[in-house]
Amino acid sequence: MLKILKKKMFHVLGLIGPGLFLIGYNIGTGSITTMAKAGSEYGMSLFWALVLSCIFTYILMVAYGQVTLVSGKTTLFNIKQNIKFGKPLALYILITLIIGEVLALMGIMSITADLLQEGARLIGNGIVISTVTITAFLIVSLFTLLYYGKYTLFEQILTVIVLLMGLSFVIVFFMIKPDFSETVKGLIPEIPNETGSFRLIAAMVGTTCSASVFVVRSIVVSEKKWNITNLKTEKRDAFVSAFMMLILSGCIMAVGAGTLHVMEKSLNNTLDLIILFEPIGGKLAAFILIFGITSAAISTVFPIILIAPWLISDFRGKSKDVKSPMFRILGGLALLLSFGAQFVDMRPPTLMIFSQTFQACILPAVTLPILILINNKSIMGDKTAGKWMNIGISLVLLFGFITTYLVIIDFV
Repeated sequence: MLKILKKKMFHVLGLIGPGLFLIGYNIGTGSITTMAKAGSEYGMSLFWALVLSCIFTYILMVAYGQVTLVSGKTTLFNIKQNIKFGKPLALYILITLIIGEVLALMGIMSITADLLQEGARLIGNGIVISTVTITAFLIVSLFTLLYYGKYTLFEQILTVIVLLMGLSFVIVFFMIKPDFSETVKGLIPEIPNETGSFRLIAAMVGTTCSASVFVVRSIVVSEKKWNITNLKTEKRDAFVSAFMMLILSGCIMAVGAGTLHVMEKSLNNTLDLIILFEPIGGKLAAFILIFGITSAAISTVFPIILIAPWLISDFRGKSKDVKSPMFRILGGLALLLSFGAQFVDMRPPTLMIFSQTFQACILPAVTLPILILINNKSIMGDKTAGKWMNIGISLVLLFGFITTYLVIIDFV
């Protein structure tokens, strides 16, 4: 009986594998930090930005998946081959995405090291382990998994970790008993007239409607060996991914609003995150929070350390072998670069939000090409985008330009 149940469970997870994989990629330390900061500073008043981002995420995931299913090619290769000036555009996307992911990796490692240092202090009655030592341990452990692991192993690990991490936040969400009327009010678009608010909205967009997610989406769908007969499955998978992002991110924002915001305390330092689980009380709250964010970090780190070799393979139109020298070398290099956070004079949450803001500015560059590709009859045949898909992608493009403009205005 147990074997049958296990087989059925993995069959269901396999049907929506890319969606769950991208939840693990998106709902990580960056999402937790950004949504918690939004909730701590503005309550649920920015909930509209999260909802819009998740809707646009669904639209682009479907579009990117559809082009890959029909063409049989991944995104950067399609851009390089089928768009005028596509090669420099694909190179620009490749380089900016790698820079964005390295910045995110630095933020993730610094936040995780701070939290694990606090966890060690609580367990060891005041013992202090340096964040450099903790970061080194994480890098060695993750590289070992990268060196010996397989893609399917990564996917299964991510699935379990995402479920455990999400459960931790859902429990606290119900414990704080949020005011649902405030959430409804948050659906009305409103931009606070305060310094940094534009940047925070952009970070929310960057961590949800992330440019890298759509390019990776194409790669993951290709790795699943799906074709046009799987179009309905691809759309369902995209919906599962976007909807779960909305639920989990909304829970995190609500937890921030119900704890830090009520206490009139902003999220400035890593250990402020522990206050999110204060309703549970005592050391247990700290351990649950540390476990949840560490899980979220690991679920995000795996795809990040693979992003460079994935994108290079995508650009070249080559197969993705996680055991190849290129994957191991570039993955290891990405992990080593995460040490950079130890030498940056910026608080980990601020560094994390900056990296997500950078991601939002890349959104127009990955939206325009898919609008061109999905309407290219020589690629798509009779599967070109319909009216509503074109309207949806055009709105995402407009949203991306507005978000980028807001970031520039905020920094200036």
